[in-house]
Amino acid sequence: MRGLLAEVAAATGLPAGPVEVSGTPGLGGPLAVDELVTGAVAAQLLAARALRGDDAPVRIDGPHVGLAVRSERYARLAGRPVGLGFAPLSRFFATSDGWVRLHGNYAHHRAAAATVLGSEDPAQVARVATRWRAEELESAVVAAGGAAAAVRTPEGWAASEPGRAVAGLPLLELRRSAEAPPRRPPLEGLRVLDLTRVIAGPVATRVLASHGADVLRVDGPQLPDLPGGLLDTGVGKRHVVLDLAAARDRATVEELLAGADVVVQGYRPGALDAFGLDPAALAERHPHLVVVRISAWGLHGPWAGHRGFDSLVQAASGIATVCGSPEQPGALPAQALDHATGYLAAATVLAGLVRQRAEGGGWHGELSLAQTARWLLDAPRDPSSPAPDPDPAPYLQRLDSPGGPVEVVAPPGSPPWTSAAVLPPVTEPAWRER
Repeated sequence: MRGLLAEVAAATGLPAGPVEVSGTPGLGGPLAVDELVTGAVAAQLLAARALRGDDAPVRIDGPHVGLAVRSERYARLAGRPVGLGFAPLSRFFATSDGWVRLHGNYAHHRAAAATVLGSEDPAQVARVATRWRAEELESAVVAAGGAAAAVRTPEGWAASEPGRAVAGLPLLELRRSAEAPPRRPPLEGLRVLDLTRVIAGPVATRVLASHGADVLRVDGPQLPDLPGGLLDTGVGKRHVVLDLAAARDRATVEELLAGADVVVQGYRPGALDAFGLDPAALAERHPHLVVVRISAWGLHGPWAGHRGFDSLVQAASGIATVCGSPEQPGALPAQALDHATGYLAAATVLAGLVRQRAEGGGWHGELSLAQTARWLLDAPRDPSSPAPDPDPAPYLQRLDSPGGPVEVVAPPGSPPWTSAAVLPPVTEPAWRER
């Protein structure tokens, strides 16, 4: 954990401690996953402490962290699981020379894979995949608009062009993006415009909501996110639907940006550029903003604009072979790249606010799942067996919602959320008074 906190401190200027940890997340495995997730949670707690001017030590309950980074497993609506997990097509498939991992949780990605493989049926896909070479199938599915990654060893990833592009990057980056006077927006009531999807970005803004931020998540009318996931990652937030291609809705977003303190983005680099929402354009129009962007593969190299998910980054980077073997790939015991990157992104937001108070200016942070994977692969390994799952009951938080009571894992170390996810069409696209 100290190594990770030292990297965060070097990138952000924040202190690296002190942190007191009781127990461990108990995730186990051949890589330092416990160290990664504990350090990521600690980083955002240290950043929040610095923003509040609090000098009390940060205390972390390790088992709580282990549950929090698997929060999707424990989310309940009216006592029933919210239905998260991998779709049948989201798994490894053997090819003629190795393995490929597909991601089919979204219908449009399943359809893209089907255009290449002739079917969405996993059994048929398994038969057809054996006729392909892994990297050729990866390229074909991606070209069709799908999401796939050939399974590589760490050495194979390091030698590849996209792997070399990530190898020289730090764990995260934070830099001044614009000239502006110092600002002191309060952490309680901080206005956060959430332009994210899936897990990593929503985890970042969920963390900010636990610290009291007013988080307004904007989704488009096309390709809605999975509703079960929103009950887990959307807790503490308000959600609205706006069409960025419609002039009226785009004007509403511009009004929200003028009143916002922070923007968090979780789309592929370039996906929002046509709407003037890339960090450089935002810095020009709204120099007061702290903008933090999360991507799958980073900003450099041939995969910068590719779709990506935690499972695909594990496959491509070599994590899958470390957790299994080249002959039978495995996986981390949690979506640790997503969750850790989300906590690190929250830390980057808070660090940008600390710097803004002291130095003024707008601030821009960049993180990627691939950079987090690089850190994990480079960290000293201390293989351990997973611990038995702790009783989640003491760590759960119960909240009322229109659909019934929602149970979620409470945020480790930060205040509890004040509301369940407020989903469309309830919320107006406007900031709360502060």
